[in-house]
Amino acid sequence: RWALGLGAEPVLLFVGRVQPLKGLDVAVAALGAMEDQSVTLVVVGGPSGVGGEAEFRRVKEMVSELGLERRVRFVDPQPHHLLSTYYRAADLCVVPSRSESFGLVAAEAMACGTPVVAAAVGGLTTLIDHGTTGLLLADRDPVSWAAALDDLVGHPLRRAEMAAAAAEQGRRYTWSTTAARLRRVYSDLSHGRVEAVCGATR
Repeated sequence: RWALGLGAEPVLLFVGRVQPLKGLDVAVAALGAMEDQSVTLVVVGGPSGVGGEAEFRRVKEMVSELGLERRVRFVDPQPHHLLSTYYRAADLCVVPSRSESFGLVAAEAMACGTPVVAAAVGGLTTLIDHGTTGLLLADRDPVSWAAALDDLVGHPLRRAEMAAAAAEQGRRYTWSTTAARLRRVYSDLSHGRVEAVCGATR
């Protein structure tokens, strides 16, 4: 935190492209609805894709309208070797995406020992063990998100337990482990196809 110029206040982290799909607006609105007004949201990323610039402007306007200028910090996209510093400095990583095929940000955060509060969509539902490595939220209501975030921020022991579990689970997603799993999948599929062909010729 010292390296990033952060103080002792609780820190939420959003990492990723700023575009409607990623749901940064939910994170900002949730921050504004939280009871704990000391919490800071650090946003690492920039506008990307169709509608990215417009979404970035809209989110910044939200920040201004909600009076959160001192509690939201925008940081330019960072190289991967520096991202771990941000993950480790945060108390919680928020991933309010509308859809995710895998959820790389969540996996990276967990590998750094940071619990994740995420939308219950796509690959995030298999990455995050609800209640153990983080929380999965079924709706996009900022009030619901604020309540969940307030609860975790207010219970450091529970958060520490989640952090340890997240780090343990994050170790499963190494390149070598992923390659081995992919090799097994191809092997199983190949075996299944051979059996299907043999069965058809009998």
